[in-house]
Amino acid sequence: MTHEALNTFLVGGAVRDELLGLTPDERDWVVVGATPEQMLALGFSQVGRDFPVYLHPDTKDEYALARTERKSGHGYGGFEVQAAPDVTLEQDLQRRDLTINAIARDQQGQLIDPYGGQQDLEARCLRHVSDAFVEDPLRVLRAARFAARFHYMGFTIAPDTAALMSQLSHSGELAHLPAERLWQETEKALNTANPEVYIQTLEQCGAIAALYPDWHPRKQELANLAAATAQANPVIRFASVLAHQSPDVVEVLCDTLGAPNQYRDLARLAARHGMDCHCRTGEHALKLLELTDAWRRPERFTDFLEVCRFTHLLQADEQSKLLQARETTQTIDTADWVAAGIKGAAIGERVQQERLQRLNRLYG
Repeated sequence: MTHEALNTFLVGGAVRDELLGLTPDERDWVVVGATPEQMLALGFSQVGRDFPVYLHPDTKDEYALARTERKSGHGYGGFEVQAAPDVTLEQDLQRRDLTINAIARDQQGQLIDPYGGQQDLEARCLRHVSDAFVEDPLRVLRAARFAARFHYMGFTIAPDTAALMSQLSHSGELAHLPAERLWQETEKALNTANPEVYIQTLEQCGAIAALYPDWHPRKQELANLAAATAQANPVIRFASVLAHQSPDVVEVLCDTLGAPNQYRDLARLAARHGMDCHCRTGEHALKLLELTDAWRRPERFTDFLEVCRFTHLLQADEQSKLLQARETTQTIDTADWVAAGIKGAAIGERVQQERLQRLNRLYG
């Protein structure tokens, strides 16, 4: 058997995006009628141990053997996978989350759409493929992410799908999702044009209460996040929606999500010191620069000010002046003091005095 002889189908996001006139980020394939041994013999390399997914030896695209899944435990990984040559394409597509992700294209370019995905694309509807949707709690987050991603195109979640999302959210299954999966979906949502829709959707179906019971996102915080989408950096977006929360809530939420240090650090800083960003005196500016470690971490300080702009309505002139405050106090020449015999803590005191004098001149 050769690569060309495999009965392969382009599936999922690549087909969906092409039908929407978008450029697919990646291309995934399903292989019907093959065995693991045949895939390996053709030079494919297996990815992971849990699923029959292989990388093409040349293109590195993912090729998965057609499979079915049966719920056998809790959470995202609680499934028994059955991959066999007699599993049909329709059976493989049936296990997918949304109809718009359950369309395939064969090698001749013909679409295979047994669950009405094209109709739902036209209707701008996010609808589950089957009632097996409730077997995977991760699908709550995925549906919310697609709602955020395609909001600008007018997509909404079908009422019966929203009901299943609510059922899942109140079942206790979300608690079994690993932090890395929570974060993966969250980060993807943060990179959409409407990340606030992701949070709104999760709140409406009860997922926020199930996953983060101490977090109650307010309308203004979602508006802050929407405003922050003008800034491409997802780290700033993440901090913008949490800046008005208490530092304790931010810490717990970041732990639950498994948020990377860069995201956690800026969100924590914004929650602790965002209210201090409106400086009117040199002394106040000096304190803020100290609290935010602005001299050692100037890039983070710049990001912090961006968060303050979106969440505490920091005006452009205030932001510019704080950036100037950092620059004008960044470097202090201590050579003359050292030559005069001043050393140790006295040098630090002189540096602070010089910084304050410069800031007093700036804030006049």
